[in-house]
Amino acid sequence: MKLHHVALIVSSLEKSLSFYQEALGFSVLRKEFREERNSWKVDLVRDEIQLEIFTFPGAPARPSYPEAMGLRHLAFSVENIEAFHQELKGKKIQVEEIRVDHQTGKKFFFFADPDNQPLEIYEN
Repeated sequence: MKLHHVALIVSSLEKSLSFYQEALGFSVLRKEFREERNSWKVDLVRDEIQLEIFTFPGAPARPSYPEAMGLRHLAFSVENIEAFHQELKGKKIQVEEIRVDHQTGKKFFFFADPDNQPLEIYEN
């Protein structure tokens, strides 16, 4: 079994598309306005990772960071974590400092998308 996709509900389609495309390198596969729901659905892809971005009018904000019930964070792995960390900083994205996972010895850091969804970058 492997992960098929992750779905996110966002407050601003424009801000989220800009973030996931420009900061993380995702490309748009499909973009559809679902009139009956007054909702956008956009399918994004990078490598074998698929994200679905949805808008829903009046969707509540995430209640806490990051210990709310449900998805705690979304993690992506990269080959060169230092270079990716610097790339995000160069794009004016606020990132935590790189830390080391005491169980695996791998490097990682956290940051957030425009809706404060916690995101993690983990060393391959």
